[in-house]
Amino acid sequence: MIHIAGAAALLIWAVRLVRTGVERGFAAPMRIWLRHSAKNRLLAAGTGIGAAVLLQSATAVAVLVSNFISKGGVVTATGLAILLGADVGSALVTQLLMVRQPILIPLLLIVGVVVFLRGEGSNTRQTGRILIGLALIFVSLDMIRSATEPMILNTGTQAIMAYLGRDLLTAFLIGAVFAWGVHSSVAAVLLFVTLAGQSILPSPAAAAMILGANLGGGFIAFVLTYSAPLASRRMVMANLLLRGGGAVLVVLVIAAMPELLTQLGATPARQSINLHLAFNVALAIVALPFVGPITTAVSYFMAEKTGPSGALDVTSALDPALLDRPQRAVDSAARELLGMGQKIEQMLIAVNPLYDQWNVTTASMIADQDKAIKQTHLDIKLYLARLGQKGMDEDLSRRSLELASISSSLDSASDAITRTMLDLAERLHRQKLQFSQQGRDEIRDFTDRVQSNAKLALNVMMNQNPAEARELVAAKDKVRKVEQKLQRSHIGRLREGLVESIETSNIHQETLRALKQVNNAFSMVGYPILHKSGDLLKSRLA
Repeated sequence: MIHIAGAAALLIWAVRLVRTGVERGFAAPMRIWLRHSAKNRLLAAGTGIGAAVLLQSATAVAVLVSNFISKGGVVTATGLAILLGADVGSALVTQLLMVRQPILIPLLLIVGVVVFLRGEGSNTRQTGRILIGLALIFVSLDMIRSATEPMILNTGTQAIMAYLGRDLLTAFLIGAVFAWGVHSSVAAVLLFVTLAGQSILPSPAAAAMILGANLGGGFIAFVLTYSAPLASRRMVMANLLLRGGGAVLVVLVIAAMPELLTQLGATPARQSINLHLAFNVALAIVALPFVGPITTAVSYFMAEKTGPSGALDVTSALDPALLDRPQRAVDSAARELLGMGQKIEQMLIAVNPLYDQWNVTTASMIADQDKAIKQTHLDIKLYLARLGQKGMDEDLSRRSLELASISSSLDSASDAITRTMLDLAERLHRQKLQFSQQGRDEIRDFTDRVQSNAKLALNVMMNQNPAEARELVAAKDKVRKVEQKLQRSHIGRLREGLVESIETSNIHQETLRALKQVNNAFSMVGYPILHKSGDLLKSRLA
């Protein structure tokens, strides 16, 4: 049992390792890819399949799409189509990972370790991480097979598994709880299929547990997006009802006619894994034409609730009573700075739709937010200045200066959004102009990249992680190169005489520059951490 538990733990970790590598190395292009899939449902489902194969997790795709819906980039029905495709992609992953090719393990490990240790760029190193993770998945599955061999002839094991083969409801619940517990339906399905292949689990029990893992996988996404905007939660709830309800229905069919499993393959393992794929493919085929009515029906039960008319006052973390306790005071300033960064992130999300449709109310809210940020910036500076008068040791004094510098950078980001982007969006509306389709797509994609870096910067503010700080600063250079590439692309359209590009030329270029300024401001969060860890060069001069 200890060997099985260790193998299962390695399997869970290996799946997570692959997902982490994809998220760190290729999150920005994947987000752009997902957003561009909103054109039709079949393309959305296909994109969901590809994203789930890369991330090895339908849950991770659900969280990504939830962010798009909350920003207005994807409608709820399209999001549901992407999730249905992601469920199919997750099932395809299990098919691919069950292929036994012993030579793959050493090859993946050798290439993965060499790429990870010798790779220059962040994306190259993450590719090495992904290859190592895949190798460890195959290793863990071999460990499970080896560890379960002594259990095949054990009478106690046979009795328990025979009971699960008769009580499919219990097997179904165990599968759901296990998938929820390990936060990975892929890992759960691989484990159950391997046990079925070793003749530990009877076919009906393995099928029920795999169907339970589908319910557990849908519930993971529901919990992770519980605090998301209502439109996002409607999408996840619709997917949970379809996936969970369909799984319950199929379990009842198998309980009544277990002989149907023999139509899916010659061995228990093949029957189980083919059932997993067939279930998700059938669910996608049946539900895709009706994603609109389904999300409408869910919206009826998950209606927008009208909140109370009054609102709680927002309190500042800058407590004057803590000025005599420098460490606590500096921590309070850092907490206030985090809130300042979150407000700017909200402004960045809100300003992008104004380029398509001007909204006076939204513009007024952004302007009011800018005033609040300027006041917060002043409060932080004055608070840290008063703290300096009390006297601090060298480390706290340096930390205080770093916070003041970051506050100034974030204030400049707020300026770029309000003074530049907001004015440019209003000019588009006032002069009745619009970007060329390619130009608008470029700005959307570039905004997605900057929003991703802003979110990473807020995480680095909290965890002070040198690895993530390095990733944040490296992303600044990527943004600079992408901005230069987009500027060249825009100049190319001007040369071709594209009317929309000529009319909106200045607005397009100034928007790109403003977004780069916002990105640079958030990147400043990583520099003090890298300076402290010794990862920062004193000069970029050759």
